[in-house]
Amino acid sequence: MKRRYLVLGLITTAFTSFGQINKKNYTKKDLYHTDVEVVFSYYNQNNDHSAVTGGIGTEDLQVYVTHLSLDNIKDSVRTVHFDLGFDVISSASTDNIDFVLSSASKVDARIYTSLGYNRLMQDKQTTWGINSSFSIESDYLSWGQSFSISHLSEDQTREVSAALQMYFDDLRWGRYQFDGIRELVYPVELRTTKWFDNYRRNSYNLALGLYQTINRRMALGIYPGLTYQSGLLSTPFHRVYFADNSKQVERLPDSRLKIPIGIQLNTFIGTCWVLRTHYRYYWDDFGISGHTLNVETPVKISRVITLTPFVRLYNQQGSDFFKPYAEHVISQEFFTSDYDLSKFRSTATGLGFRYAPYSHKGRNTLKALDLRFTHYERSDGMIANMLTLVVNYDKEQKSQ
Repeated sequence: MKRRYLVLGLITTAFTSFGQINKKNYTKKDLYHTDVEVVFSYYNQNNDHSAVTGGIGTEDLQVYVTHLSLDNIKDSVRTVHFDLGFDVISSASTDNIDFVLSSASKVDARIYTSLGYNRLMQDKQTTWGINSSFSIESDYLSWGQSFSISHLSEDQTREVSAALQMYFDDLRWGRYQFDGIRELVYPVELRTTKWFDNYRRNSYNLALGLYQTINRRMALGIYPGLTYQSGLLSTPFHRVYFADNSKQVERLPDSRLKIPIGIQLNTFIGTCWVLRTHYRYYWDDFGISGHTLNVETPVKISRVITLTPFVRLYNQQGSDFFKPYAEHVISQEFFTSDYDLSKFRSTATGLGFRYAPYSHKGRNTLKALDLRFTHYERSDGMIANMLTLVVNYDKEQKSQ
């Protein structure tokens, strides 16, 4: 099923600082550094436009997230990155896939992991990296590969980056069953027809970036991208009801082109206030276009405590293939009643709290603790809330 909670996904920003070393009477020592980040998150949503039941019915959903991230830096040149996550998903609409209803919501689980390696080149300005990822849920198996490169200017005021990401998905049901049966799952009353011959989906994403320091108080980032998907882009267990009371499985084109571009401006106001503004335009050949404006203002309350109020506004023009329950006509080639593809407006507001005590070299250190609450509302009636706790722990020591 489509994971609508992804609309409120976590965003992690990394800052890198540079310094000078007095090489006189200096003896080089290897530095071992391990950065540990643990994320706990709870997400809840509700609405009455489930695509599983054709655009009507409950969208009640709860997601419990546990995520571990490790960065191991051996010598400031090589970095090994490891991720492991486990999501527990409780969704009432999942029960309606096969009409096997229960008093409790259907429970599903997602497990995912990734392993990456970054290396700083001899010029001390260029970094390249590779990453492999794996994810499994009851209705899909996915693995991915990514390659990245970035270059920092000699005066350290400009960074240019590029990343190519590839994901290969198998959308057959039954990943947690041990009977060897792997097949697409359709709504129970529509299983007399084999609706799709293909069960694979491939995604290719190119992300570019230019980050420029304008002056001591202002920095600008521009982030264009390009995504191409092919294969089974329909969700096999989404129903579509037609005006003549007939119904079929959702049907979408077998390819999709997406073009996003983002612009970010960070402004330092005074010594304790930062204004971060981000605008993103999105277009795809399904007929969807969207505008996102995100504003957040971190305010430093003390040397170790920062509060960050934020707001995100989004406006989407819906797909040509979308119509609500029982409004499609049978002559259409493509059709969906998934409100993620409809015309809507949304607002996300919230507050972040960050506690970042001073670190101590050569010791185990609590680097930062972040607590973030987000409230989300959509014009079709969806309401969602998300609470996230991020604990960042640092271990740094020198070799003997």
